[in-house]
Amino acid sequence: MTEIYQWYSDLSGMMASFLNEKRMMGYKYSNQEKLLIRFDNYFDRNGYTGIRITKSMVDDFIYSPQEQPSSHYLKERLLRDFALFLIRQGHQEVYIAKIKSAPVKKCSHIPYIFTGKEMKHIFTAVDAWEDSFYTNRHLIDPVPFRLLYATGMRVSEALNIMVKDFGGTNGVLTVYHAKNNKDRLIPLAPSLTDRIGKFINIFHRYSPDTAYLFQSPRKGKMDNSTVYRRFRQYLQCAKIPHTDAGPRVHDFRHSYAVKCLKKWVLADEELTNLLPYLAAYMGHSDFRGTQYYLRLTADLYPDIMNRLEAGFGHVIPEGGPTDEG
Repeated sequence: MTEIYQWYSDLSGMMASFLNEKRMMGYKYSNQEKLLIRFDNYFDRNGYTGIRITKSMVDDFIYSPQEQPSSHYLKERLLRDFALFLIRQGHQEVYIAKIKSAPVKKCSHIPYIFTGKEMKHIFTAVDAWEDSFYTNRHLIDPVPFRLLYATGMRVSEALNIMVKDFGGTNGVLTVYHAKNNKDRLIPLAPSLTDRIGKFINIFHRYSPDTAYLFQSPRKGKMDNSTVYRRFRQYLQCAKIPHTDAGPRVHDFRHSYAVKCLKKWVLADEELTNLLPYLAAYMGHSDFRGTQYYLRLTADLYPDIMNRLEAGFGHVIPEGGPTDEG
């Protein structure tokens, strides 16, 4: 906010504490602050008092006929989170808003799961790309494409990595400000740790710690479109057909998750214990993304369908939006 807002209602102190908590957690919460200011004015204007929220208050504030369902959805989420915050502070006369205006996301894309043989052909194409005066791709590409496949990272996350984010001694990569503004640690396999370490010693010998790990020839950050274009070229060299439906670079992420789940199921591992680790490793905001991969794994490998259904049929979704669209 450009000016300091003068809060009015009896809820104002709790609103300020709520905003402060969210920002300490790393959220910007600028648009949410504007909505809370509107709710503060609404609460005061209508003569409401005390630390309380009722269903009639919530419905009257959220469901303005002049607004779109998308605006209703934003207010539903905000007031729901605020109500839960109030309850945590010991206030009981609080109605928790229902989430009923969420947009229905329809994604017709069917993820492409790469086989081990296909990945061998892709990496052969990446490693064999000819040296050229006009590009540095023959030096860089063997690392980011292996990183994407071996960790399931999002492309944007990989391209934002700086030299200082790589821990060569402990083999841990730090991802800052990823999707949903979350930071996370990604342990790497020893072979990948060694490859990245050698890459930094050669390519970034004189680079500052704040240099992007994967640079363009002009020393800036490699662009998303560059990754996608090169990926299609490598698919062509590997004789893997590419259409408008894929494969996509993001399918490396799908392949990683499915590979992990298949390995765990066939090893009779306890998925209840392992799914939270997978969700944290991949940076899922909640378990919907991980549940999506359970369904995808079951659909792709009918031979392990019975094992998944027996133990996790109640958490395998039939469909719906996830953060993996």
